[in-house]
Amino acid sequence: MTVVSDLVDRLNACPAGKPGWAQFEQVCIDILTFLFVPPLSQPKIQPRTYSEIDRRDAVFPNREDIGNGVWAKIFRELDARLILFEFKNYDACEIGKDEINQTRNYLTPAMGKLAIVCSNKLPNDQAHIKRNTIYSEEKKVILFLAKDKLEEMLYIKERGDDPGDLVMDEIEWFYLQHE
Repeated sequence: MTVVSDLVDRLNACPAGKPGWAQFEQVCIDILTFLFVPPLSQPKIQPRTYSEIDRRDAVFPNREDIGNGVWAKIFRELDARLILFEFKNYDACEIGKDEINQTRNYLTPAMGKLAIVCSNKLPNDQAHIKRNTIYSEEKKVILFLAKDKLEEMLYIKERGDDPGDLVMDEIEWFYLQHE
C-alpha cells in the first residue's frame, strides 16, 4: 500500500459527524502535511489566541515570500503568512454562514487573507454567499475543499506534480465566480 492510497482509505473511512470528527481532523492534517510540507512549515495544531478565546484547527506557516512558486504567489497576493485550515466533518447539519463567519474572524492581519475549509461535504448556498460578502468587504479568501479535492491533490502529488496548483486553481475559480 502506498502513502497516497493509505491516506485516501483513511479519509474515506471517517464516519460523518461527531463520531468521526477527531479522525477526520487528524487525517486531514496528515494529508495536508504530506502535500505541502515543505514548502510550508510543520503545522501548529489547535493554536489558541493569548486570551484563549479563539482556537484554530491547524495553521501552516508560509515562509515562501520570494520566488515564483505557488505559495510565494499566495504569500504576496493575499499576505498569507500563515495558512489557516478549518475542518468540518458534519453529518445532518449544514456547513453554513456561521461557520464561514467564524473562519473569517480567525483571519487576523498578521495571519493574512487565506483560509481553507476542508470538509466531508460542500457548504450550503448561504456559506457561499457569506464568503463572497467577506471577500467584497475585507478581501479575505475562504476556499472550500471537500474530500474529493483532497483526494485529487494526493493523486497530483503521486504523479509528481505540485498539489499547490490546485489551491491556486481554486483561488482563481473563486475570483471568477465572485459577484
